[in-house]
Amino acid sequence: MTAQLDLSAFDALPPEEIVRRALAELSAPACFTCSFQAEDMAVLHLLRQVQPDIPVLFLETGYHFPETLSYRDRFAAKWNLNLRNLQASMSVAQQESQFGILNQTDPTRCCDLRKVGPLWEGLRGYQTWFTGLRREQSPTRANMKMAERHVLPTGEELVKVNPIAAWKWNEVWAYLSIHEIEALPLYDQGYTSIGCAPCTAKPTGDDLRSGRWGGRKLECGIHTFTEARQ
Repeated sequence: MTAQLDLSAFDALPPEEIVRRALAELSAPACFTCSFQAEDMAVLHLLRQVQPDIPVLFLETGYHFPETLSYRDRFAAKWNLNLRNLQASMSVAQQESQFGILNQTDPTRCCDLRKVGPLWEGLRGYQTWFTGLRREQSPTRANMKMAERHVLPTGEELVKVNPIAAWKWNEVWAYLSIHEIEALPLYDQGYTSIGCAPCTAKPTGDDLRSGRWGGRKLECGIHTFTEARQ
């Protein structure tokens, strides 16, 4: 069914309808990658209206802010999430013993080991992958579609669905407010894009992601290691 489906039809739909149709028309099983940032909480809320038990994949890198982990655990219990924590094969201590502090010397390799590799393994077997990505977030995301065919390095194909790709920052917060969804407390401290603690700072300008990786890169790699196909 998925191979014959015209994914461009999703571009004209509102997020609620994208989620409903994607879960009904795209191949199962589906999953959602969630960092518990504001965008992800909006998409997670949308998904739970249709499939409450959808697998929620969280990259447990070992470097997260304590606030992020506490918030994750609180909502996992509150919303009875089907949470699946994905971890690297090496512990933080093992990695730092072997390679040093990679988040300082080679953040791309650190992301590969602690995020990209675990996600690659975690996505195996899923046919539909939901995200909270938005075009406004970064130049690398500016042209993404609401639904795209992607190929994993193994050659396996899945459909990546980005229901709120067209939303602006204020629309994300309006959604959380309307549905009374508490946001990650780190936003109150001035953070606007939140990842691992060593590589996350407060923004240096209007770019919401300018505080990530000290401005050295735009992506960790989990949304660039697959190949998009038309």
